[in-house]
Amino acid sequence: MVLFLTRSYFPDGTNGKLECAGKLVCYTIELPWKQNVKGVSCIPEGKYLLKKRYSRKYQWHFEVIGVANRSLILLHPANYAMRELQGCIAPVSRLSGAGMGIDSRKACKRLFGLLAAQIQKGEIIELVVTN
Repeated sequence: MVLFLTRSYFPDGTNGKLECAGKLVCYTIELPWKQNVKGVSCIPEGKYLLKKRYSRKYQWHFEVIGVANRSLILLHPANYAMRELQGCIAPVSRLSGAGMGIDSRKACKRLFGLLAAQIQKGEIIELVVTN
């Protein structure tokens, strides 16, 4: 399975559209691009793998694997990138501004259900990030 994240960059955040097989899955928000600096930047454009992961804070979610000089880049709920993210990607149902969205938990539930079903079938999930 291949997910395509197409981004738009703004000084206050990064907005994206996440698609699979030409169909919109959800939108995304991230921190602005700041040269891949840990904790203040979105990740670089490129091709990555997604892995299912569990933590007490986010329960079941997904981790982006293979980001140069970074670790623990997660897909998790957030509606305001500058306040709630430290380099991760937040699925949202609608975009409401640069790095801002609405109904993130709803978008995560839909996306994570789709991804979990593919992993259960033994599928590898790739994330391709472009602008």
